Amino acid sequence: MPDIKITVLKALDPKEVFGDELPFKEPATTCTYFEEGQEFISVLCERPEGFGCTWAWHDLYKQVVFLYFGGVYFEGDPNVAITCCSDGKRPVIFKLERM
Repeated sequence: MPDIKITVLKALDPKEVFGDELPFKEPATTCTYFEEGQEFISVLCERPEGFGCTWAWHDLYKQVVFLYFGGVYFEGDPNVAITCCSDGKRPVIFKLERM
């Protein structure tokens, strides 16, 4: 079965999402777990070593399993999925690739 490569495409700053007027009072920064260009390999659908955020892994897991078992998305490369974590304050966008 294939490994799944996970690449960090973009870590969004809250101001990129909300502009200068943030809808929350506490300060927020870009995600501190990931940097653009980071790569991880999921073997047997396991959370990769060094993948720091449990929340993001929970969000990505269903797409990792989908690709692992041969799932094909309708548009673009059948071996690729673009997805993001669900942290609404500082989302991170990931590329998943069936190897």
